[in-house]
Amino acid sequence: MKKVIAIIQPHRLDIVLEKLSKIEISGITITEARGFGQQKGHSNPSPGAELKVNLLFKFKLEIVVEESQVDLLLETVSDGGYTGRYGDGKIFVSDINQAMRIRTGETNLNALLI
Repeated sequence: MKKVIAIIQPHRLDIVLEKLSKIEISGITITEARGFGQQKGHSNPSPGAELKVNLLFKFKLEIVVEESQVDLLLETVSDGGYTGRYGDGKIFVSDINQAMRIRTGETNLNALLI
């Protein structure tokens, strides 16, 4: 099993979710996040002063899938999140050693299935 974490721009969330539903990804956790990458935040000019905003609003998506689904998942999230500008986000993939569905006690891949 693999855990895919994607950090995307807020205005791309609906597009990414629509694309994920087309490839039948069933379990996802979405968290509001703030951070910055190469763009180092942005400045908002205001009357009399410039307000520096260092942390940009993003969404963090967490999805656990079978290893065979990872490449399609990466392609789908990348396609949905892409604008071609700084701040499009990042995708990380890590191993999941064990999973358990609390309600039924099912473990590992059985815990991921609906």
